[in-house]
Amino acid sequence: MNRKCFTLLMSMLIISFMVISCKKTISTQSAVVAEQDSSDFVNLGDVIPDAILEIRYYTTYNFVGARVDGYLQPVALMTREAADSLRAVSDELKKQGYRLKIYDAYRPQCAVDHFVRWAADTTDTTMRQAFYPDVDKSLLFEQDYIMAKSGHTRGSTVDLTIVDARNGKIVDMGGTFDWFGIESHPDYCGNPETFEYIPQEEGITEQQFNNRMILRKAMLNHGFKPLDSEWWHFTLKNEPYPDTYFEFKNKEVRNEK
Repeated sequence: MNRKCFTLLMSMLIISFMVISCKKTISTQSAVVAEQDSSDFVNLGDVIPDAILEIRYYTTYNFVGARVDGYLQPVALMTREAADSLRAVSDELKKQGYRLKIYDAYRPQCAVDHFVRWAADTTDTTMRQAFYPDVDKSLLFEQDYIMAKSGHTRGSTVDLTIVDARNGKIVDMGGTFDWFGIESHPDYCGNPETFEYIPQEEGITEQQFNNRMILRKAMLNHGFKPLDSEWWHFTLKNEPYPDTYFEFKNKEVRNEK
């Protein structure tokens, strides 16, 4: 390659790099403004007053073993659209004798970043017996238990279960929230598409599977889609911010009446 061609090639590479850098800078600057805007979010406690809030990441009882970054108050936030749909779910389940129990809804990006840092520290296994006794922590990224982005950060995803309205006891789902394992999969011991129980030598009971399906049916009836690895996790199908990951901290938001 002669000197003239080399100089031309280097010039083209430099220009390309500058264009890419400029685009990334503009994209980042635009995203920061959007990600901090909580104006389209509401408190689930206001929308569904009888929902029970047990915001695990505000406490130390979670797989991290500490309060997670960004959880300044034990509140559950969602976009208005998702909250309205969840209220319809609550209304349906109340007729069947159940109340909703919310573990998590909106999750700021800084909380997801906290999960990533925690997962990278393979020496911290404080909560292993409670949440991931059968999974080597070094495999959490590889097996997609921990990811750098979460649907929760878009504001229309919720983690929840149901409670018996008569006695206030949590309904037996055959497994706990945030359990890392196949036992958490909706198709564990059954077909969640047909709601049919499939007994296994070792697994959850038919009643436990049916309890999971009670929640699933109600969520599907009102526009939510499930996740194939967590029976408690649902996202609004027509979520208003499918490409936006918000960063504002998890605390009460004020909305105009």
